[in-house]
Amino acid sequence: MTRLRFSLFVALAALSFGAPHAQAQRSLSPDAGAFVEVDDDVVALVGVRVIDGTGGPAQEGRTVLLRGNRIDAVGPVASVTVPPGARVLDLAGHTVLPGYVMLHEHMFYPTGTGGDTYNNMEFSFPKLYLAGGVTTIRTTGGRDPYGDINLREDIEAGRAVGPRIDVTGPYLTGPGYRARFLHHLKDAEEARAMVRYWADVGVTSFKAYQHITRAELAAANEEAHARGIKVTGHICSVTFREAAELGIDNLEHGFRPATDFVDGKQPDQCPSGAMRAQSRRPEVEPDDPDFLALVQFLVDRGVAITSTLVGAEMSIPGRPPLPESTLDVMAGPIQEYYLRNWAAFQQNEGTTRLDNLKREMARQMAFVEAGGLLVTGTDPGTRYGNIVPGYSNVRQVEMLHEAGFTPEQAIQIATLNGAIYLGKESDLGTVAQGKLADLILVEGDPRTDMSVLRSPRLVFKDGIGYDPVRLYEAVRGLVGFH
Repeated sequence: MTRLRFSLFVALAALSFGAPHAQAQRSLSPDAGAFVEVDDDVVALVGVRVIDGTGGPAQEGRTVLLRGNRIDAVGPVASVTVPPGARVLDLAGHTVLPGYVMLHEHMFYPTGTGGDTYNNMEFSFPKLYLAGGVTTIRTTGGRDPYGDINLREDIEAGRAVGPRIDVTGPYLTGPGYRARFLHHLKDAEEARAMVRYWADVGVTSFKAYQHITRAELAAANEEAHARGIKVTGHICSVTFREAAELGIDNLEHGFRPATDFVDGKQPDQCPSGAMRAQSRRPEVEPDDPDFLALVQFLVDRGVAITSTLVGAEMSIPGRPPLPESTLDVMAGPIQEYYLRNWAAFQQNEGTTRLDNLKREMARQMAFVEAGGLLVTGTDPGTRYGNIVPGYSNVRQVEMLHEAGFTPEQAIQIATLNGAIYLGKESDLGTVAQGKLADLILVEGDPRTDMSVLRSPRLVFKDGIGYDPVRLYEAVRGLVGFH
């Protein structure tokens, strides 16, 4: 059934767009070029609705003119002159939005064997990200940083297809969590040395992890900032306030990891599960004065927060499972592993988990209302196999809308905000003249039905239009293995 649906999609796309022109596939290898649908030097997307990524209202009846890898013009159909010889796509009823800029992504995924065992997905994940409309990612923690760097270089050289990649170095953490891929820092000087080494190798971000000390975090921040590199953190031993005081740029997973409100929290120590459970305020309310004071402190220090709401769905009974089209890209044993986990979580009783999710949504809204920069991502490293690039990125945007953001605001968080954090807003994040032509084309109106984002008709990166169906078909049955 799913295979038939995909083949029908391809047929309909061919009918809508016409026979492809002769395509040079601009310096792409034959393997990479196989996924290209549109590669003309000048392309006119005519009659589209534009959601431009700024959070402002949609613009109806627009022409978006692409020339090379840039957006040449955006305006009403009557005011944009389409030059002779351009590839013209008549797209009434379609919506154009910027390519997503997602800031908590990985190239690794659980093997389904339990424990802390993961495989790198350097073949399947880049294609799935691009098929879902994700044109820029930050790998927020790497198990194979050399592999991530080399993958980035292959994509940039046209030897492979995938998003732009901001590569994060190995996790910066101390003893406390035993996993074979982690190096445990001994002291602040080693933190400095680690940042220096990996910055020289070519990583462009760093991530502090749960058991880092304040001294180690301060050293890492200082060393990274001296090289113009930002530091994010999924932290526990250091509170959010302490991390902001020490100069961290970003904090992951919303406010749930914050240990600022755990009674008895000791300096440089991650509170035990029991301590957290017995805390006076394990789930601080969004209108709590202490929480609002922390929010204002983070906003004043310019610390961004990364929303990863989609990861919480797995444990909440009644929330939607992965769709069949996503299950199809998973290797058989991984699909079975995910389905067992999902079925087990459906047995959870009560509404505590759902209440916690709604509370976290409200906290993130409070942060934005206070002027904070909320960015977003998905975290495919979640151990239950429920986060698969492409679908999960779109689902995260849908959940931002569920949290109370308008569709335009949710798209802004997933596009322009990420570009601002990366310092790339002059090139990425909005549909505007002069920007890089990283665009998503969907049929329908996300303002009335966010689910249309799940089925892009085309995804443009650098002005090249990729066929999402071909990208998905190329990785059918491979997620978890390759």
